[in-house]
This record gives sequence, structure tokens and C-alpha cells, in this order.
Amino acid sequence: MPSFDISSKVDLQTLDNAVNTVKKEIGNRFDFKGSHVVIELNKKDFTIALEADSDMKMEQILDVLVSRSMRQGVEGKSFDLSKEVTPSGKIVKKTVPVKNGIAQDEAKKIVKAIKDSGLKVQAAIMDDIIRVTGKKIDDLQDVIALCRTSEFNIPLQYVNMKS
Repeated sequence: MPSFDISSKVDLQTLDNAVNTVKKEIGNRFDFKGSHVVIELNKKDFTIALEADSDMKMEQILDVLVSRSMRQGVEGKSFDLSKEVTPSGKIVKKTVPVKNGIAQDEAKKIVKAIKDSGLKVQAAIMDDIIRVTGKKIDDLQDVIALCRTSEFNIPLQYVNMKS
């Protein structure tokens, strides 16, 4: 029986390369000369710690982070930018979590969308991936097309296709 997996993974090395590119660009920019800027990737927790002098500079760092990461192959949806900037004396800090894996509530939304579509496939949540099985590969490709057109808040990869 043909099947494939829906996952949401961020490659750690690609993310590390993107963060290093951001550090390099911010270090070379004229408007950041002599200002306090810290960009650190916590590889264990998949978080990026940011520090800057002002809210405006923090917004510029976030913009560079998302745009450079997208050029490196990390989707913009991978970053959870919903956390607020916290002031700490003369600097502002922000922790940006990187979404890695499909959360249970997101997985339920995806499975519900697949089942509501009326396609003859079965979708099962297995830890942080979703396994989709069906009798025909065409049905599986229709599921992939459905997931690409649907608006989910996480980047999705379609891996492990077996026929």
C-alpha cells in the first residue's frame, strides 16, 4: 500500500549557516557599527537569542534573519515571532523559537483537513509526523496538493514516499 510522511523538520546545520550569515551581515552594516548586537543559536533547544539597542534595530535583525534564512533554505514559517521584545536596561532582548516537528494540535488540524477532503486515504498521527496511506499514488499526490494549498502555520515536508 503506498504511503508517505508529512513532517516539519528544520535542518540544524542549515539553520546554523543561516544564523552565521545573519551575524556576518549585521556586523558589516553601517547602521549597526558600535551598537550592542548579540545573535546566538541554542542548538539543543532550537531557539535564537537576540539582543539589540532598540526596538527598531531588533526589527531590522528579525527582518534580516527571516530573509537570509529563506535564502539558505529555512522557511519563514519556521520562526515563532509571536513572542514580545523584553526590555532589559538599555537593551532589548527577544528569544525566537524555531518550530521543529508537528505539534499535536497542528497535526489534528492537518488530519482533519485530509479527512474532510473526501480523498480515499488514511492519515495517522505518529509522534511528530503524520503518515498518510492510500490505495493509489494519485490519491497521495492529491493530499500533497491539498496540504500545499491549505494555510497551516508550519512548514511541511513530504518525505518517505513508498509505493
